[in-house]
Amino acid sequence: MALPTWDHPEPLAVDSAPVPEYGAGSLADLLPTLAAGMSVPGATAAIPELTAADRNCVFLIDGLGWEQLKAHPDEAPFMTSLLASSRGGTGRPITAGYPATTATSLASVGTGLPPGAHGLPGYTARNPATGELMNQLRWNPWTDPRAWQPYPTIFQQADAAGVHTAQVSSPTFQNTPLTKIALSGGTFHGRLSGEERMDFAAEQLAAGDRSLVYTYYAEVDGKGHRFGVDSDPWRGQLMYVDRLVQRLAEQLPPRAALYVTADHGMIDIPFDEQHRIDFDEDWELRAGVALLGGEGRARHVYAVPGAQADVLTCWREVLGEQFWVASRDEAIEAGWFGPRVDERVYARLGDVVAAARDDVLIIASEREPKESAMVGNHGSMTPAEQLVPLLQVRS
Repeated sequence: MALPTWDHPEPLAVDSAPVPEYGAGSLADLLPTLAAGMSVPGATAAIPELTAADRNCVFLIDGLGWEQLKAHPDEAPFMTSLLASSRGGTGRPITAGYPATTATSLASVGTGLPPGAHGLPGYTARNPATGELMNQLRWNPWTDPRAWQPYPTIFQQADAAGVHTAQVSSPTFQNTPLTKIALSGGTFHGRLSGEERMDFAAEQLAAGDRSLVYTYYAEVDGKGHRFGVDSDPWRGQLMYVDRLVQRLAEQLPPRAALYVTADHGMIDIPFDEQHRIDFDEDWELRAGVALLGGEGRARHVYAVPGAQADVLTCWREVLGEQFWVASRDEAIEAGWFGPRVDERVYARLGDVVAAARDDVLIIASEREPKESAMVGNHGSMTPAEQLVPLLQVRS
């Protein structure tokens, strides 16, 4: 008897997705490793390639992925010269974590926990207490930050252990809920220009025998979203931030290490129906869906009660050749959100989770007009989005 045949390729296997390197080489492992090297109680050196230093500075460049940096040596000569130093001199990147998006990654950096534990699992996610979508970057609608993310940050733990701890960033971020739950501890110093941040970060690094300093720059990501990776505005920002890295590196005090990393990479998606699938105009994808969360390349799909299995089947049928499409439990079992998912986080994840493999987006032109118009995008587990540098300069 002949076996039945599929009239289209089988969907991508959930376990074929390249899961982030949680526990050994992800953003969540960086600060615990640095803190362990400064003898902060309870901190674990999770990235074995890194060597301890008394003074550590993390400079996070929003949106600068490993692949984008390697593709632009002329625009970033200083950082290019440091590529071999990445990840403790192995010349390798680390992984952002899933989804590869700013709110999730900054929470992973600051808490030292993967998304399934800290509980910021995407750009937007359902609040189980209200049933509404919550934007975790803008913290809208409002919810109690400490209830949403109750764990202490690594900065708080370091400060309590007597380490001089500081964050140097735009004054805009000083009192945001995301800063409070992810990056608080020690003292926040608002500085407007990139040059001011670099100079003050160096001063703060020298201010203690043991120091942990964090600084941040956003506009590489901003220009990538608006104009695309490799556009002239994006390349201009890369040239500028390369000079900032060099400026900071040249001011390191003794016994210091500077680590340059990012929260995610980025990929440009063409503006056509083949590459941008509009949820708001696709009746098949909308059927049985109560809420659409996440972002174009990393979707959380919340089904109406009783429709979970049908939504999963439909999304696999329609998208399964281009996206890894998993049920909530399958994504958890595969480790997409880390080795564990806390009980309070479980229902924040979509009933269906869809992560893009190909150069494609699920936009929502009516619900998300601004996001749907972006040229550069990120969120999934492809190397362009997931791999980030961990460049090192030591004094």
